[in-house]
Amino acid sequence: MEVVRGPSLSNSSVTERMAAISPARRSAFEILQRVDAENAFASVLLAAVDSAMRDDDRALCHELVLGTLRRRLWLDRTLEHFADRNMADLDLPVRLALELGLYQLRFLTRIPPSAAVNESVSLVRRARLKSATGFVNAVLRRATREPDYDPAARIGDQIERTAIATSHPRWLIERWTNDFGFAEAEKLASANNQQPPLVFRLTARSHLDETIQSRIFNELSAAGGEVISSVVAKDAWRLVGATSVARRLAGDGLIYFQDEASQMIAHLLEVRKGDRVLDIAAAPGSKATHLAAIARGATIIAGDIYEHRVRTMRDLAKNQNTQINFVIHDGTRSLPFPKGSFDRVLLDAPCSGTGTLRRNPEIRWRLTSADIKALSTKQKVMLTNAAQLVGVGGRLIYSTCSMEREENEVVAATFASQYPDFNRIRLDGLRDLQTEDGEIRTWPHRQDVDGFFVAAFERTH
Repeated sequence: MEVVRGPSLSNSSVTERMAAISPARRSAFEILQRVDAENAFASVLLAAVDSAMRDDDRALCHELVLGTLRRRLWLDRTLEHFADRNMADLDLPVRLALELGLYQLRFLTRIPPSAAVNESVSLVRRARLKSATGFVNAVLRRATREPDYDPAARIGDQIERTAIATSHPRWLIERWTNDFGFAEAEKLASANNQQPPLVFRLTARSHLDETIQSRIFNELSAAGGEVISSVVAKDAWRLVGATSVARRLAGDGLIYFQDEASQMIAHLLEVRKGDRVLDIAAAPGSKATHLAAIARGATIIAGDIYEHRVRTMRDLAKNQNTQINFVIHDGTRSLPFPKGSFDRVLLDAPCSGTGTLRRNPEIRWRLTSADIKALSTKQKVMLTNAAQLVGVGGRLIYSTCSMEREENEVVAATFASQYPDFNRIRLDGLRDLQTEDGEIRTWPHRQDVDGFFVAAFERTH
């Protein structure tokens, strides 16, 4: 969301400048510092943004943080042209102030250039780098004089040009080009810079209560919200507007924000009454609590390797009024259950997360090709361990929020070749999303959802 903020600060005193930085820009600056300095995740920090912040300030803060991270390579190449200096050589606060300023100048047309420039200068001053204020001012003023400069415009190499234009590491564009073709890679990378839709589902607290459901939809409508039924996941809704009301409803445990592709997983398990279900790598609990909401009469067990993440899941389950049993276990080792003791087993495996780059743009700057190879090895081990727990006639679902074949088709094919007592299941309910082998893939640029991969197996003997 673009928001016009206050008047120019160019004539303010030093004290006034420091005090007058908008809450949105100050919070965005602080969050980006933690993302870079501490390897923190922007989504987690944004979720904790001061609840007292005005809605327009909160929206601007989200836009600044995620937009700057999404466009970072393009911003840095542009700034290097204007500054005649390598951005990596600058102090972090200076680099961030420049990136935030240029992002506003080029991508948020409703913000006055004077506000973008002056508050970026004030952010550097607030960071006690007074000597750099003139530099930041000069670079951003030049950017206002050269509004058409594009660092990708004259690059002949289509991979390099796309990498800069869409702000993705070159190796990732090359990888997607090899896997999907250049045209598909370009569309995927472009989609990763778009804001994803806001999607919610009902929780166990409201799923079977028609009175509560009516209240939810009536309140959203009364606040000007438009609710649109998903074409990917059953009983998932996209929401346009009424975000303040939606946040309150989520805080009350009545709705839960979850991408449509992620919601699809619980339905694909096809849990029946009386089934024993294990979600092996369940944190933060989105799919486990969804299962508990739609599969009443089943026994749901959710596990994770870290105690603090299990505590988070417990809190989420309590807020949504779900009945789930929690365990601490390591999916890369033998799991603490008898063989064949579950009717349904879900392994939503730890992965690179390249299907969620719209929501988690910092991943693209941290990930390496070596990470993907290591994850693929880990996923094969976890899938083998998961299979040991599936009873005869039971279903095993393997899913990731990755776009990488090495984490998806390769893992599924390796498992299928090594375990003849499991048959692949064609997930026919979503034919438009099927691969040739009957697995499911979703794409940000095709369905406007997170990129997910799902493979299903049934134990025959």
